[in-house]
Amino acid sequence: MRQRLSSEPDRYRGRRRVPTPPRSRYAAVVTTAFVGAGIVALGANALPDAKSVSPSVLDELKQASVTNQDVAARGDSADRASRDSRTDKASTEQDVWLLPLHGYDFNSPYGMRWGKLHTGIDLVAPEGTPYLAVHDGTVTKAGWFGGYGYAVIVQHPDGSEAIYGHSSAVTVKEGQQVKAGDQLGLVGNTGHSYGSHLHLEIHVDGQPLDPVPFLADHGVDIKLQVEAIYSEVAAS
Repeated sequence: MRQRLSSEPDRYRGRRRVPTPPRSRYAAVVTTAFVGAGIVALGANALPDAKSVSPSVLDELKQASVTNQDVAARGDSADRASRDSRTDKASTEQDVWLLPLHGYDFNSPYGMRWGKLHTGIDLVAPEGTPYLAVHDGTVTKAGWFGGYGYAVIVQHPDGSEAIYGHSSAVTVKEGQQVKAGDQLGLVGNTGHSYGSHLHLEIHVDGQPLDPVPFLADHGVDIKLQVEAIYSEVAAS
């Protein structure tokens, strides 16, 4: 055996040895690890199944589920009601029919006059009085129109047309979209006219109809100057 010289450096000299933990401390660490693992395993195995859960707890869970479903159902119902309300409102607004003038005199009705068919009604008002669209639609004519003088024709979504004649001026253009109550022109005395008034005609399938019963069916009484549908919409 080689004898270590006193001058040979000690390989362990100057190194710090990690002290070995006391036996009791080592045992505590190992024990804690095993106990923790046991608790985890026990917790996983100890989760109660449906048979071991208290009936009152199950009832509470079922009741909570039913309540959540009811809340969701009420939310869906409210959402549908809101959508239906918006749809109904939009539909009602599209169905509005109005008077073309206010404060006029109902002068000449639809029917035979001077041996000829008077195909509209005459509403007497001062020249320059603005007149309005009785219903939504598209302007198909805005300008001079023979015996009607300056006139405006509006085609409605249902295919019917309204003709506004003898205007002193028109304030819309052909192709323009208008809503019920929009100004179309000014009352005048142009064309084959006997005085300042608005001549109003309603045509369905190209044929003139008496505007009085036609508008009455849409909630407008020309003779009494009443706008029933408009009043209902305004009240809502």
